[in-house]
Amino acid sequence: MNGNLADISIQFVKGVGPARKKLFANLEVESVEDLLYLFPRRYEDRRNMIPIAQVQTGEWQSIAGTVRTFSERKTWHTKKQVTEVLLDDGSGVIVCVWFNQPYLKNYFHSGKKVVCYGRVDLYKNRLQMISPEYEVIESEEDEQLNLQRIVPVYPLTRGITQRYLRKVMKSCLDKYGDQLRDELPAPLRRRLGLDEIRGCITQIHYPDDPERQEAAIKRVSFEEFYFFQVSIILRRMSIKQKEGIAHKVTDAFSLRFCDAFPFELTKAQKKVIRDVKEDMGQPVPMLRLLQGDVGSGKTVVALYGCLAAADGGHQAAFMAPTEILARQHYENICRFVADGPFKDVSVELLSSSLKKKDRDEVLQRIADGQAGIVVGTHALITEDVTFQDLSYVVIDEQHKFGVRQRALLSEKGNNPDVLIMTATPIPRTLCITLYGDLDVSVINEIPPGRGTVETQHYTHEEADKAYDLVRRRIREGRQAYVVYPIIEESEKLDLKAAQEMFRKFKTSLFKDQRIALVHGKMKQAETEAIMRDFKAGKIDLLVATTVLEVGVDVANATVMVIEHADRFGLAQLHQLRGRIGRGEHDGLCLLVAEPKTQDGQRRLEAICATTDGFKIAQYDLEIRGPGKYFGRHQHGLNELKVANPATQLDVLELARKEAKALTAADPFLKKNENREIRRVIGRRYPTYLAMVAAG
Repeated sequence: MNGNLADISIQFVKGVGPARKKLFANLEVESVEDLLYLFPRRYEDRRNMIPIAQVQTGEWQSIAGTVRTFSERKTWHTKKQVTEVLLDDGSGVIVCVWFNQPYLKNYFHSGKKVVCYGRVDLYKNRLQMISPEYEVIESEEDEQLNLQRIVPVYPLTRGITQRYLRKVMKSCLDKYGDQLRDELPAPLRRRLGLDEIRGCITQIHYPDDPERQEAAIKRVSFEEFYFFQVSIILRRMSIKQKEGIAHKVTDAFSLRFCDAFPFELTKAQKKVIRDVKEDMGQPVPMLRLLQGDVGSGKTVVALYGCLAAADGGHQAAFMAPTEILARQHYENICRFVADGPFKDVSVELLSSSLKKKDRDEVLQRIADGQAGIVVGTHALITEDVTFQDLSYVVIDEQHKFGVRQRALLSEKGNNPDVLIMTATPIPRTLCITLYGDLDVSVINEIPPGRGTVETQHYTHEEADKAYDLVRRRIREGRQAYVVYPIIEESEKLDLKAAQEMFRKFKTSLFKDQRIALVHGKMKQAETEAIMRDFKAGKIDLLVATTVLEVGVDVANATVMVIEHADRFGLAQLHQLRGRIGRGEHDGLCLLVAEPKTQDGQRRLEAICATTDGFKIAQYDLEIRGPGKYFGRHQHGLNELKVANPATQLDVLELARKEAKALTAADPFLKKNENREIRRVIGRRYPTYLAMVAAG
C-alpha cells in the first residue's frame, strides 16, 4: 500500500465531496488508498448475459432487460406493499418482485434498461425473482462501466450504489493510479516474476479477462501475506529471545492434578497438558494457542498451568472477555481447589464491578503475592494492578482481545508463559496466517457423557412448531433459551422487537412458565442476578440477546431457539449452539429464519449439516474472507484486503517461506536494503512492530 495516497482524503476524488465522504466512512474508506484497496466481493461476467428464455430455475443468475410494465399493490393478509416490474430482453420476460420499497417507482420507468441478480423461481407458470439486487442503466457511460464486461460487485452501505461506486472507482484509478508504488523489494519481484502493483490494482477492479484478474489477485495477496508474515515472525523472535521462567513441574504434580478430577481426562487433554508442561520447563516464554470446540475441556488444561505456577511459588492470571465468564471461571476454579490437593492455593476475582474497598484489598493481595491465581476481565491490565511474580498467563476467547491487550497482560510479569484459548475453531490456514507467532495445540475430543445437539431450520410461518418443541422440553423439566439478534445499525428497533417478543411470551405462549429477559442495555448486576437464577433452575425460559455468546454453562438447558438466525454469522451461530447439550441430555437448536441472500442460505445449510466446529470455521472463512472473520480487534487481519488463507494456501506458504528467509538473514531488518520493509510494516501493522524489541 502507498503512504502518499493514504494522506489524500477521499473527498478529492471526482464525484465524492464532503457530504459523500461521510458515507464512505461507513465502508472504512477515508483516503484514496483506502478506496483503491476496497476490493470487489465478487464479479459478474456480463460480456455475454444469459437470455431470459434460458435462465435456470433454482439458480442465482444475472439478467438484463428493458422495463415493460411497473405496478404496485398491497397483499390482502399482511398489507405489505408489493412492487412488480416486468423485464423483457427480446427472448423472454421475467417478473421482479420487491416488498415495502415504494421509492422504486422513481427508478423503474418504462423503457429503462435494468440489470438484476437473484434467485430465479417459477411461480404460477411465470419466471420471477424475489428481491433481486438491481442496477438501472442511465447512460452510455453507465453501459460501458456496467455492461459488456466483467463487472465488479462491491460491499455497499446505505446511500452508495454499485453504479455510483464503479464510477467513483474509475475516476480514482484514472487520476491516482499512476501514483501507486511497489512496496515489495525489486529483487524479490524480479526473482518471483511478480507484476507491477499499478496494473494489478486496475485488473482487480476492471479485469480484461478472468485469467488476468486471478493473476492480479494472487500478486496483491502475496504482498499482503508477505508483510504480515514478516511482522509476525519478528514479533515471535523478539519474544523468544527474552529470558523467561523455567518452571520446575514434576511428574508427581501432573499425576496429582489428573487424579483430582472425578473423571478421566481425554487423550487430547492429556497431550496438551504434556505440551504445556514441556513449554513451562523451558527458559524462554511459552507462546501457545489452545483451540478446542465449545465444551471440549480447554479450561482443565489452562488450570493445569495456573496450578503448576502457583505450586512453584509464582502467580497466574486468567483473563476472560466478560464479567459473566470471568465469574464462571472463578467459581469453577474455587470449587476445584476447595477440598482437594490444591486447597492452599488462593484464588481471587478482579472485575470492574467490585466496590473500591474490596478492589483495594484484592489489589493488595495480588501485589504482595498472597493471590496464587487471579481471574478477571480487562480489569487485569489496568495500571493499578501489580503482581509480585506473574509467571503464567491464560487469555480466554482471545479473538475478543487485541494483540496489544495480550501484550499488556504479559508486561505485568517478567516474560511469563502465555496460553491463549479459543472456542472459535480456526482452520490451519488461518492459524499459519494469524498465529505464526504461536505454537498451536488442538483438543478435538468432547469429554464422554455429553449430549449431542441436533439443529433444525424453520420459516417464520413454522415458528409455532419450534415453540411447541420448547414447551415440551420445559414440561420434561429442561430449560430453554430464545436468542434475538441486536445489531448496531438498528439497535433500538431490535431491542424493541426483543422486548415485544418477551411480553408476548409472558401473556400467551409461555404464560404458565417462569420466564426472564436479558439484554446488553441492562445493568451488569441485573444481568448477573438473572443468570444466577437461570443456572439455579428458578427460570424455565430465558429470552436473551447475544450476551449469551460466550461461556454461559447451564447443563439443564437443552433447547435453544435463534430468531432471525440469518442475521448471525456462522461462528456466532456455532458459539450460541454450544450453550446447549452441555450436560447428559441431548440438545435441540431451532433456527427461525428466511434468508434473503445466497450466502445466508448456505450458512443455514452448513450449521444444520454439521456440529464440527472446524468444518464450520473453514466454511465461514471461505464465505466472508479473513478480514470479517474475527472483527476489528485483529488489526493485522483487517489489512488482508484481498488475500484469503482459506483459498490461497499456496500463495500463503510461498510468502511465509520468503518472510522466514528474510528474517533469518536479517533478524531485525537493520540492513540498509531492508529498512524500507521495516518502514512499510511499521505503517501497516503498528501494533505488531511496536512490540518488537530493538534487537
